[in-house]
Amino acid sequence: MTTSPGTGRYTPVSPPQVAEGWQLERLTAPSRLFGANGLRIGPDGWIYIAQVTGSQISALDLRTGQLDTVSAKGGDIVAPDDVAFDPAGNLYATEVMDGRVSVLEPGKRPRVLRDDVPAANGITFHQGRLFISECRVGGRILEMDLGGGEPRVLLDNVPLPNAMEVGPDGLLYFPVMGTNEIWRVDLDGGEPHCVAADLGVPDAVKFDSEGYIVSTQVASGQVLRIDPRSGERSILATLSPGLDNLTFAGDRLLVSNFTGELTEIRPGGETATVLPGGLNWPLDLAIGHDGHLYIADGTVFYVLDPGAKLRTVAMLFSPGYPGFMRGVASVDAGQFVVTTSGGQVARYRPSASESQVLADGFDQLYGVAVASSGVVFAELGTGRVLLLRTGGVETLACGLCDPVGVAIAADGSALVAESGAGRVVRLTGSHPEPVVDELCRPQGIAVVGQRLYVVDADAKELVEFDLDTRARRTIAAGLPVGAPPGVMPKPLKGLPPFSGPQGPFAGIAAAPDGTLFVSADADGSVLALRPVAAGDRR
Repeated sequence: MTTSPGTGRYTPVSPPQVAEGWQLERLTAPSRLFGANGLRIGPDGWIYIAQVTGSQISALDLRTGQLDTVSAKGGDIVAPDDVAFDPAGNLYATEVMDGRVSVLEPGKRPRVLRDDVPAANGITFHQGRLFISECRVGGRILEMDLGGGEPRVLLDNVPLPNAMEVGPDGLLYFPVMGTNEIWRVDLDGGEPHCVAADLGVPDAVKFDSEGYIVSTQVASGQVLRIDPRSGERSILATLSPGLDNLTFAGDRLLVSNFTGELTEIRPGGETATVLPGGLNWPLDLAIGHDGHLYIADGTVFYVLDPGAKLRTVAMLFSPGYPGFMRGVASVDAGQFVVTTSGGQVARYRPSASESQVLADGFDQLYGVAVASSGVVFAELGTGRVLLLRTGGVETLACGLCDPVGVAIAADGSALVAESGAGRVVRLTGSHPEPVVDELCRPQGIAVVGQRLYVVDADAKELVEFDLDTRARRTIAAGLPVGAPPGVMPKPLKGLPPFSGPQGPFAGIAAAPDGTLFVSADADGSVLALRPVAAGDRR
């Protein structure tokens, strides 16, 4: 198979350039992966890493640290969640959001084996037979026909089965997230048997060299070793929540995390970071009432502590988490209004582990802002911008072309980035009033006094526009936002109940001192652009 070398997930054409009077600082390191999901040791001894949100499969050489791309973003494999190999070296991948299983033969392009397996997730190959799970409510355990024919159902109506493996006893073991258990079933079907219960929400099962189950727990962050005969368990390590999968390279145990971190668990419980974690996107940004920067990264909500250290506030399996977060606005001390990919607007208090749905049933929500009249938010799926206030939701504008970013101007009017039309509009009456046009794909917007700042994702620029004089200039170019040059990402359809459709959103937030924070979603970092006095320029 063809691979391309690289040290990260994004290679810029040229370094960013900033206008006079501004300084650019990278606050967090670029991410090397788009998260890390399924793991499998390949026939070449490399570790193969599926990355759902990046539609990418990478391979890591444990000896040298070299990281190669096997199937790239924008390629034929979309949202891969897990991988397996047959003895011939063919790679099989589940495409969880498209409900497909594809096979990548050495030196060839991927081909779809089956495209009617909703939420195809866990996958394993055993003695010439290929098995998968559908990670959905009422999911199935299937044996795939290697010729592309109708799959055979081993088990039906399983609540959220995930990554699986055949044990030394010849039975198929798999985690059942919906019941917080691990089950096993005969390879020819029949009644399942519960092996272990009351866990930390298991999402993957593999076997060590002594025939014991090793299972990652997504909610608790524990890695458990379980006797399949008795169900007795021990804790190998306790890591951060968000663990997704694991693999063995010989006797070396590696586990993955939603953040893209790969950790080796050594005998005795010592751990070592093999690949550092990072941001998956990031998406929207907000300055909290404590003055810190908060980052919506879909399945994880972060705060940037003093010293520019990322700290997890909460994640998808934390109590009270509102769902896959995309838009975020600070409304009070410790409180935020957020939009989710599941179509909700919610008030979120992470310190109290609680969220309250304020409005529901929308199609692809993005930016959100708080005005004196209520909460303004953009609904990309219908082309509407809506206002939530006491008494319900009303439409401020409809018929817009992909509205995403929202900001409130000094006069109280709502400004909206109409990304599909390449412009920013003001909503003051029955018809949107164009403010800035001839943009490529505006996403995040922010207002500081009478200046509007626009992240143009396709142009990879940050544009400043004076709302009084209409003067316009580019204050940063070559930013790592949007898709890599020449890449057209495939849509991410989402995975209920965990998320709805997922899409990019390069957000922006402004601090009281005039610093602008930008979501560098291409390389998975956060940037700061700071205005500087003439005597301080370097």
